[in-house]
Amino acid sequence: MRAFLRTATVLLADLASSLVFLILFSLTHNALLAAGVGMAFGLVQIGLQRVRRKPIETMEWLSLFLVLASGTATALTDDPRFVLFKPSALYAIVGLVMLRPGWMIRYLPKIAASTVPDIATYVGYAWSALMFTSAALNAYLAISTDVATWAATMAVFGLCSKAALFVAGFAAIRIATRSRLRALPAHEREAVLIATGWHSAPAESR
Repeated sequence: MRAFLRTATVLLADLASSLVFLILFSLTHNALLAAGVGMAFGLVQIGLQRVRRKPIETMEWLSLFLVLASGTATALTDDPRFVLFKPSALYAIVGLVMLRPGWMIRYLPKIAASTVPDIATYVGYAWSALMFTSAALNAYLAISTDVATWAATMAVFGLCSKAALFVAGFAAIRIATRSRLRALPAHEREAVLIATGWHSAPAESR
């Protein structure tokens, strides 16, 4: 759960500057103004991190670079599609990180991590595939549609696809864990439950 929340937090924090740009551009149809405010918003985000003495992760620096690069390109060309491409870069980077085998395992309950690490690895690959799919869809929409269509499609697809995969992944891990525990001999199952903190050890063995 913490892994999903951390990833979602990073993406939402980055996409905030894109959302600011999108709202301003929709209201004013002024790409220069919207890009300038979007870049300023990205700088303020990093500035607040510095003021609060919070560590700035590599992903956050990369996000700032993408905000400035896409905003500058938009301002110079008066073409808002440069900003619309930024989420594709982020999705692709997160997808690459999620290709690391077993990245989910450390965030699972001990009983699932010890019982179904292979299932967790497959679920992690599914999340990586979704990130790459999101990157490709975003890029296609940025090229072929207007800003309103891009915003509506990515909002619906982003929310629905991630919610569906979260539920499916959680269910797969939970069902597989229960199934494998039931398949174990009673003494082995009890040993696993005790080792992972789900059962207490008998008093005489303490």
